[in-house]
Order: sequence, then C-alpha cells, then structure tokens
Amino acid sequence: MPELSQESERTRAALPFGAAEVTGPSMVPTLEHGDRLVVQYGARVRAGDVVVLRHPFQQDLLVVKRAAERREGGWWVLGDNAFAGGDSTDYGTVPEDLVLGKVRLRYRPRPSAQRSPFALARWALSAVRPVLSDRSASSRLRAR
Repeated sequence: MPELSQESERTRAALPFGAAEVTGPSMVPTLEHGDRLVVQYGARVRAGDVVVLRHPFQQDLLVVKRAAERREGGWWVLGDNAFAGGDSTDYGTVPEDLVLGKVRLRYRPRPSAQRSPFALARWALSAVRPVLSDRSASSRLRAR
C-alpha cells in the first residue's frame, strides 16, 4: 500500500474518501495485487469489514485487512489469504486509532494488452465491484 504524505493527511481530513492500491497477496481472493480501492475514512467499522490501517510496528506503512473482531485494545485483523501472513496473528491487536477507514469499492485497472471490443466489454463488466463485509470472519478466526 502507498504511504500517506502530510498533504494527503490534510486532504483526508477535508474529504471523507480516498484511493489506495493493493500490493501483495494477503487479501486474495477478495482483493488482488494491483487492485485500486476507494476508502471511506472515519467510517464506522464492524466485524467483517475490509479496512485500511497503519501497521502497528511501521506506522508509515498502510495495510489492508479484514476486521475480524473487536477485542480489548482494538481490532483483531486477518488477511483473507491465510497463507500470506502479516496480520494480527503476527502483530496482535491493532489499536482503534490506527484503523483509518473502510474499503467501499474495488476497481481493477485495464490491462494494456486488451484491444478487442469483446475484451474491453468483459473488463468493463468486471472492473468495478463493491467490497462487501464478510460476517463469517469471526468464525474463520475461531477455526485458525
């Protein structure tokens, strides 16, 4: 995920929505490497929501995870790809103030190789999707 600059921090305060880019496989199959996200900053987070947060140990690094459950001290967050790591199983509960916002929408950039009208139409139909909450996240937590 890109790091936020001071200017984007000011913009975030003025605008409730922002953009981010996914890097890495930790949220596959929900999100893939290269996906772009529309994030609603300051939105109320519930268990199952996909959220953008600051990494607890590297606060200049932004991370996308699923908020599995609220615990004492903050949120327990998990990646949808259990084999990728880099979630609360590694660094514990994430304090509430490090959770920046809720992911509302995912859009995929158009591959430059797509030139046929059929391929462009297929991309257009699948490029933009809402990112829905998964209320079964807490049951996956118990299964780990």
